[in-house]
Amino acid sequence: MTFVNKNLLLLIIVLTSSLVAQSTLQQQFDFAKKLFTQEKYFDAITEFKRLQFFDNENQFSFQSNLLIGKSYKAGAKYDESIKYFVLSEMDAASDEEYFKAKIFNARTNILRRTTKQAERILNDLLIDQRFKSNEKEIKYWIGWSYIFSDDWEKAYEIFNENNLDTALASLCELVDQEKYSVNFAKYSSYLIPGFGQFYTGEYLSGAISLGWNILFGYLTINAFVEDRIFDAIIIGNFLWLRFYSGNIQNAEKFAVQKNLEISNKALEYLQYSFMGERP
Repeated sequence: MTFVNKNLLLLIIVLTSSLVAQSTLQQQFDFAKKLFTQEKYFDAITEFKRLQFFDNENQFSFQSNLLIGKSYKAGAKYDESIKYFVLSEMDAASDEEYFKAKIFNARTNILRRTTKQAERILNDLLIDQRFKSNEKEIKYWIGWSYIFSDDWEKAYEIFNENNLDTALASLCELVDQEKYSVNFAKYSSYLIPGFGQFYTGEYLSGAISLGWNILFGYLTINAFVEDRIFDAIIIGNFLWLRFYSGNIQNAEKFAVQKNLEISNKALEYLQYSFMGERP
């Protein structure tokens, strides 16, 4: 066999091996992706990681990392999910791939309730001129970040802007209107004991607070009038002051609890009944 023929044979062997390897990697990726599509997420993760072990040239790095991230996200393993979305950002071969990885990173941070991190990612995308055409999508997820931050007023402003999402805007406006002012409940109770509880619909608690404060206020003042200073100090410091401060704390607590119930009810609707895209 001549030298030329040997080189030609060697080239054919190398090319054949390369094609076989490429075909094998593609088959492995297709198999892992099929598992992902079938929602067998942790089996899919195993197969994608096996693919990465043999993918020496990182041909499938972006796709496999992104889908591993999505699989962990589906299983509520948010820390692991974010790790792989960051890896997919690093392996992105185009602006489109980079944007997709960043958005999934932000959406996972929203679900993890690390909303400040989500907002930072989304605001960085918003000022990046490469993604000017994606502005509506970015703002949509910023709105969701505000929802998970329990800032329904800001969420309403985002969704209402240019009719971004009228259904979500209406929901956020309704929740914001239904929520109680914690500061009003607290500070109104400084002026009129029990008023904060009445404001939040806790009428029995409000009546009890008002009644005890009137009673011990009367007893304290009456003791001073009758020159029973020791009794006045004891009643004022240990009874009246206790019920007065407790009334303020209860008013604040009730407002916070009521607001949490309102927010959780809205979040439950979004989880089970909202038909639009969610984080």
